[in-house]
Amino acid sequence: MTQQDQTDDRTYRVVVNDEEQYSIWPADRELPAGWHAKDVEGSREACLEHIGEVWTDMRPLSLRRRMEQAAAGA
Repeated sequence: MTQQDQTDDRTYRVVVNDEEQYSIWPADRELPAGWHAKDVEGSREACLEHIGEVWTDMRPLSLRRRMEQAAAGA
């Protein structure tokens, strides 16, 4: 952990895009296009911990769907 991480007192929110990829974003800033806020806000560490618990499949949604279709067709 860097000194900046230790002194970061900003509030973050957990965000997700249409491909179900997660990230964090400062809570006081407008979200970038294509990203949607989840119902989790807090410290950087708390948000990253939440992402670690819920984002168990790193593959983008479109890839997961293609793989499921390929498996169903085999």
